[in-house]
Amino acid sequence: MELIIDRLSKQYKNKIAVDRISISMQKGVYGLLGANGAGKTTLLRMICGILKPTSGTISYDGMDVSEESYRAVLGYLPQDFGYYPEFTGIDFLLYMAALKGIGKPAAKKRAEDLLQIVSLTDSAKKKIKTYSGGMKQRLGIAQALLNNPKLLVLDEPTAGLDPKERVRFRDLIEKLGEDSIVLLSTHIVSDIEHIADQVLMMKNGQMIYQGKWDSAQDDLEEFYLHRFEEE
Repeated sequence: MELIIDRLSKQYKNKIAVDRISISMQKGVYGLLGANGAGKTTLLRMICGILKPTSGTISYDGMDVSEESYRAVLGYLPQDFGYYPEFTGIDFLLYMAALKGIGKPAAKKRAEDLLQIVSLTDSAKKKIKTYSGGMKQRLGIAQALLNNPKLLVLDEPTAGLDPKERVRFRDLIEKLGEDSIVLLSTHIVSDIEHIADQVLMMKNGQMIYQGKWDSAQDDLEEFYLHRFEEE
């Protein structure tokens, strides 16, 4: 299990959003930090095949990002995921499962299991338009997990979650990282400090730090802020 990003760049006219990034990721949780405009979302969207790189390559176990087999192992929660307000929670997950090619009996069981995992079982038959922001975010997390992805990409997944929900979600991500590659982009340093096997930091489209974080050694937030002041 390996995601290889090789000399990846994305340029918009005269702005370089991602600048020659190379990373190799194996099983585990990777926490991506960076200020607004650092290039994090552009990087994630290229990894998910939504944006085409200007140059460079992305592959998972030899499968190119453009291949159907790559998409089959991918789960993605964008920063603003689209939902249908008139759908109920369960109907939305069944609809998304159909789009992912999951058969009806398996989809129903998986959707019910995921609603339980994200604590939405009691609201499964309520319309999404009645959900709070946190509930919508939890539903988004559930849809990202429908196909048991081996590569899970999460862009600001704890936005809108209260502290108790954030802890529950962190525990879930930590468990998922035992059997898959999880790339988690957030501005909440504590989310990464608690669960990330590797910490990544981006600034001005470049990866300025990558490494395993030892919380006993230093405070990640202080290190993060200091590093950005230096660069």
